[in-house]
Amino acid sequence: MSPFQLTRTLAEDATGAALRADVLHGLTRTPKELPPKWFYDAHGSELFEEITRLPEYYPTRAEREILVARSRDIAAETGARTLVELGSGSSDKTRHLIDALLPGLDSYVPVDVSESALRGAGEALLAERPGLRIHALVADFTHGLALPETPGPRLVAFLGGTIGNLLPDERREFLRAVRGMLAPGDALLLGTDLVKDEATLVAAYDDAAGVTAAFNKNVLAVVDRELGADADPDDFEHVALWDREREWIEMRLRARRALAVKIPELDLVVPFEAGEELRTEVSAKFRQEGVRKELAEAGLTLARWWTDEEGRFALSLATVG
Repeated sequence: MSPFQLTRTLAEDATGAALRADVLHGLTRTPKELPPKWFYDAHGSELFEEITRLPEYYPTRAEREILVARSRDIAAETGARTLVELGSGSSDKTRHLIDALLPGLDSYVPVDVSESALRGAGEALLAERPGLRIHALVADFTHGLALPETPGPRLVAFLGGTIGNLLPDERREFLRAVRGMLAPGDALLLGTDLVKDEATLVAAYDDAAGVTAAFNKNVLAVVDRELGADADPDDFEHVALWDREREWIEMRLRARRALAVKIPELDLVVPFEAGEELRTEVSAKFRQEGVRKELAEAGLTLARWWTDEEGRFALSLATVG
């Protein structure tokens, strides 16, 4: 069997259809919103990689610190023979986990909507770790996921704090779906950004260099290119704010003037009043007891909780039951 196998469960036209549906729904409701997944075309992914290196953006460094320090503990706790990573992207941070799980690790199952990202990451991993088997899935893990037959126990990893981009109802549905993938002896490794002081949180989403602002506005470039729209990023201001009640950061685009965005592919004209905002991302921050409760509601037990030295970010290991 080839050490690299790729299975596509996402239809070739699924991305375009999803974009059209999200834009039509999100820009005709009040208040207007778009899901953050549309930031990530090739340019958006490059901008996000730049964000992770900014001094203000601590989550990537904090999570990497935990993985470097705790991957051997995770391997010992789980004994995983299959590692499944949801939203794997470049699989960069996961290398620490893979190396800790080897030589007992049989298979790595990265899951992402980008075939090119999966192939690039797979080639790089196999060049360094020729004994590893990789079965990549081109799939949207938020809409049901059928995993390939691989040996257990399995460790499902969902890193980067990405679960914070889901609203509470979406998180409940997602965690229940993950629980449905797991058999007794399997585990979930979950990355969550933690509640902290407002200044630190807002700065992470509104850096001095303006990279996050460019990243936020990239969603307009995606809609323009894919749907023939005429949105001008210069007509919008990047906004990041902390919602104390919900304990999440919101990123928004605020119209600098009254304007109308034409979207020919949808036969749609979207009016904006001066100062009207379009929400582009929610990034929830967590506390240990809240994570424990959400896991329990999905039928998972919080078994281990690790943070970086400054207590900014956490990795949770959850088991079935």
